[in-house]
Amino acid sequence: MSKLVAEARSDFGKGAARRLRRDGKIPAVVYGHGTSPVHVALDAHELTLILRKKPASIDVTVEGKPQTVAPRDLQIDPVTRQIEHVDLVIVTAAEAASLAREQAESSAKAEADAIAAAESAAAKAAARAERQEADSTSASASADSGAAESAAEESAE
Repeated sequence: MSKLVAEARSDFGKGAARRLRRDGKIPAVVYGHGTSPVHVALDAHELTLILRKKPASIDVTVEGKPQTVAPRDLQIDPVTRQIEHVDLVIVTAAEAASLAREQAESSAKAEADAIAAAESAAAKAAARAERQEADSTSASASADSGAAESAAEESAE
């Protein structure tokens, strides 16, 4: 499980968010399980590295209090592909384990699908190679028989 340290923030709005991003931070909101939403700032580089691996849950320390959260929503700039904002929902240990299990199952299924697709592509390539070899063999055989016929016609004349 990945760990992050979040700084609580008190300023909101477009200008405050731009200042945070300029300073290498990403604005985020932590909420869920009946708690009031907490607005935080996360280190952009660390968060990007963590989210690249598609984590099931993340340990975030907010105001000295560790919490297990799961990314709920990401807002990404369509041009620069940088993360602009993250919504993090608080999850219990049981929910985190369930999320991890679901993620493991989905990655195993994706891997199995990739292997099946690779085997299918290899089978198609082998069939195509056999077909091309058969076509070239029949073309050379017809060319040989055509040369023999033309030689026979020349000798007959």
